[in-house]
Amino acid sequence: MKSSSFDNLAKLAVVKEYGAAFRKATGVSLIIVPADQPHQPFGREQNLFCGLIFQTPGGCRACSQTERQVLRQAAQKETAQQFHCFAGLTVVAVPVMVAGRHSATLVSGQVLRREPSPRDFALISKMLGDGLNASVVKKVRQAYFAIPVVTAERFQSIVKLLTLFAQQLGEIASRQALATAAVEPQPVVLAKEFLKSHADQDPTLAEVAQQAHVSSFYLCKLFKKTTGMTFTEYLARLRVEKAKTLLLNPMARVSEVVFAAGFGSIPQFNSLFKRYVGMPPRQYRHTMHTRLNP
Repeated sequence: MKSSSFDNLAKLAVVKEYGAAFRKATGVSLIIVPADQPHQPFGREQNLFCGLIFQTPGGCRACSQTERQVLRQAAQKETAQQFHCFAGLTVVAVPVMVAGRHSATLVSGQVLRREPSPRDFALISKMLGDGLNASVVKKVRQAYFAIPVVTAERFQSIVKLLTLFAQQLGEIASRQALATAAVEPQPVVLAKEFLKSHADQDPTLAEVAQQAHVSSFYLCKLFKKTTGMTFTEYLARLRVEKAKTLLLNPMARVSEVVFAAGFGSIPQFNSLFKRYVGMPPRQYRHTMHTRLNP
């Protein structure tokens, strides 16, 4: 079942806009699937050849196996993964990490890396086995030779675009999770407002509950149910987001960022930053500097 975090991510306008621009610019499909998507992620987005192949018994098993494998590897390694199916097509999966958690996967590809030949198609037909009538074979053949051929250099550019977009989505989703929604209960709204203005201090649950005009026990339950986060996790993520902004200043020392963001110690900061961002603070600073100053 799709999680609410994935649903919120998939509904972002930038997902639809980027997907359309990506397909128009590269000629390659792009979809986003839940982190726990079992198989067959392309659905209607797959090319005609893959759609025809998937309807055959042999092709269905082979395609499902490839797609499960690439999605599983992307989830386990938390980096972009490429796989080649039995027909020679390349599929790429890039995980979208939100606050250090794998929330979704960008899936693209279904392209050839070199020009196809009649011999290649003959081998594919053999793998599919007997039982296909002549009209189906003709359709499959036509679709096969119409598959986009992408050079190694161009494909690496595609993977880079997907990786950058996955990082951007993770950033947007992280900020969205911390934002106040119009439909949230008033105690949660008040608690968030107080935490945002006191994140660099050390607010206690009792203090926040007092500001929200409810008991600590009730706020704790309501906050978790509404945001999907505990009070402690929300505060930590607020501080990490502030630290990310402060790290963009090359003149600011990491020790200064630690205490300005509200963390009690450098080890605590390093641990929480890596958990929610996926990399140490210094690496994040270097990555952002490189991205902003190519």
